[in-house]
Amino acid sequence: MSFDGIVTNAVVKELENKIKGGRIDKIYQPEKDEIVISVHNKGENYRIVLSASSNNPRIYLTNVSKENPSSPPVFCMLLRKHLSGGIILNVDQYELDRVVFLDISSVDELGESVVKRLIIEVMGKHSNIILINQDNLKIIDSIKRVTENMSRLRQILPGITYESPPTKGKINPKNTNFTEFLSLLKNENMNTPICKALYFNYMGLSPLISKEICFLSNLDIDRTIYGLSDEDIESLYYSFSIIIKKINNNDFNPVYITTNNSMEILAFYCLDINQFGHNNKVFLDSISNILDIYYSTRDIHDRVSQKSHSIKKSIQVKLDRAKSKLAKQIEELIDSKDRDKYKIYADLISANLYRIPRGVDSISLDNFYDEDLSLLEVPLDIKLSPVENAQRYYKRYSKLKNANQLLLKQIPETEKEIEYLENVLLGIDNATNIREIEEIKEELIEEGYLKRNTKQTKIKKQKDSTPHHYLSSDGFHIYVGKNNKQNDYLTMKFANKNDLWLHVQNMPGSHVIIKLEGNNIPEATLNEAALLAAYFSRGKNGNHIPVDYSEKKNVRKPKNAKPGMVVYDKFKTIFVNPTLDLVQKITKLED
Repeated sequence: MSFDGIVTNAVVKELENKIKGGRIDKIYQPEKDEIVISVHNKGENYRIVLSASSNNPRIYLTNVSKENPSSPPVFCMLLRKHLSGGIILNVDQYELDRVVFLDISSVDELGESVVKRLIIEVMGKHSNIILINQDNLKIIDSIKRVTENMSRLRQILPGITYESPPTKGKINPKNTNFTEFLSLLKNENMNTPICKALYFNYMGLSPLISKEICFLSNLDIDRTIYGLSDEDIESLYYSFSIIIKKINNNDFNPVYITTNNSMEILAFYCLDINQFGHNNKVFLDSISNILDIYYSTRDIHDRVSQKSHSIKKSIQVKLDRAKSKLAKQIEELIDSKDRDKYKIYADLISANLYRIPRGVDSISLDNFYDEDLSLLEVPLDIKLSPVENAQRYYKRYSKLKNANQLLLKQIPETEKEIEYLENVLLGIDNATNIREIEEIKEELIEEGYLKRNTKQTKIKKQKDSTPHHYLSSDGFHIYVGKNNKQNDYLTMKFANKNDLWLHVQNMPGSHVIIKLEGNNIPEATLNEAALLAAYFSRGKNGNHIPVDYSEKKNVRKPKNAKPGMVVYDKFKTIFVNPTLDLVQKITKLED
């Protein structure tokens, strides 16, 4: 993660410029570990996001809106009580560490003016948001309480005195000099990589900026301290001091770097980064805008992944069981096709009871079912009489006959269940927010695949999540379902009978609708919709993927079919090679 102390410094300077002197209007807690504060200052409205997420802790100004719980969590109510209407007096950073202080003037219950300090510590899994009294540093509360059982070194609990996180002996690079820099390198283990020596000893430095210092010094970013010449060390210090000078002068140049082939972000920083070669660089005026672009997608992806993990695991187990069940049913069906031989055995034994002595393990009998009356070797159980052997074979024949009839009904049902569960897993993979995961979870509860938590009531009805919405190069609107519920809605309610419906052939995939509005479909639009159908399917990584398409009037939902399950006819097939690059070229509209 490159949200280090230097990036924190850039954020603090930006917050200081934008929100210092501003009034706190609203406070929300959209996630269990995340606070959003709305601030009005100098005629502008700002939203500060403070996240103590273990995976993506951060603080910056955001443009992203999230849904908030209908009932505010306890910590949110506490912040509203102490900070609503307050004025932000100061924004500061602890040394060059990832710790930010917001000093806020407000009025207490007695009408007295008081100053509270809201602290965010961006420390990985130890990240926290803490409210304290500024005058005595007593903790009022925190978004994560830390007891002695959780940490012997540092507790975060109401009523105790706040202490800053330990710096582990790291030096503030803003206060260093060449002599200290040289001594630090000389005293390090010679096998230590240079970049590691930098970020292990200097506060606020991340591996990213430490490698950049090596790169700017024309030294291999993986090189160790061993063998460094005086000239190398001088070059290192020069590059190091240039970075520190930019920090001291607030000379920031926010950037994010993407691969040449896609918009995947390789890195971001508040200073120019050169170690990634010829990959694309995008410079913006605001470090918050850079962070918003990076974290808005990453945070949602991580939270969706966390929320869906147990559901996905449970459905995968059920899918594996269904596949094993199908394999066993098919094996039993194959065995049942041998049933006629047991009836022949029984009939031959019954017709020759007088010829069969008791106690023999087999006998050759004339097979009157064969035109040539050839001899047939009939196995016998020596413990049974001829009559009992005949009865045993009749029972086996009858059992296999009944099993065959039952299996011919059960196998299609199991196949449908497998298809449904595979579509559920695809829906989880396609989910872009927590609400869509909740919808899938509710569907699985209603279908009997998951149990509702006894402490949990049915989820409050919210606005339904929406399908992907694209605009083709010819100006046609294309809609792509993300899960079974959306697929049902698109196909059975949203689409008109003459709209075009697409679905990848013989594998789990999204329903895709092209709104034709009475027009003929251009080839380019058909190809783009087919690309989307293939990309949002289990065939997304394949080549020459078949996609069926037909008018929506040819698509039907069988009686009692599970969500998302349909049958169709009168279709044609187009073959496509889905890639992210091709999909990204199709205009994406707001869902």
